Amino acid sequence: MATEGSNLSKYNKDFVPDGAGFKIGIVVSSWNEKITSNLLLGAHQTLLDNGVEEHNIIIKHVPGAFELPLACQMMLETNKFDGIIAIGVVIQGETKHFDYVCAGTTHGLMNVMIKHSKPIAFCVLTDENEQQSIDRSGGKHGNKGVECAVACLKMIDFK
Repeated sequence: MATEGSNLSKYNKDFVPDGAGFKIGIVVSSWNEKITSNLLLGAHQTLLDNGVEEHNIIIKHVPGAFELPLACQMMLETNKFDGIIAIGVVIQGETKHFDYVCAGTTHGLMNVMIKHSKPIAFCVLTDENEQQSIDRSGGKHGNKGVECAVACLKMIDFK
């Protein structure tokens, strides 16, 4: 696994742009809420730690990961956001449903990002089991929400 032996929460603050003045949307899947809420906490706190003002962070909830692309598109169509963080979790089950949800969500988010020329940080865990998701949402591998908030800030600054 790519995160094996690494901590997703570690980053060098010297290389993260000041987020003051950035307006960032966060779209969070309610499915697997125990995990997505931890990812949200990591992303939210990282934005605050890097200068994004509380009133410039708008959080919206959707039912599941498959709804993330449309919600991100709806937010970007308002022209009020510099970037979005899409948070979700898809855990492998016994059927191919996992494959279709992961592919649709990934392609959908990429298409929206390209269409609007605005960054969407991909904070969607696609794990084989719940423990892997727990490990990446504040567990032994840190918090992917932190990593995605940093990526979002860097991509907004890149533009």
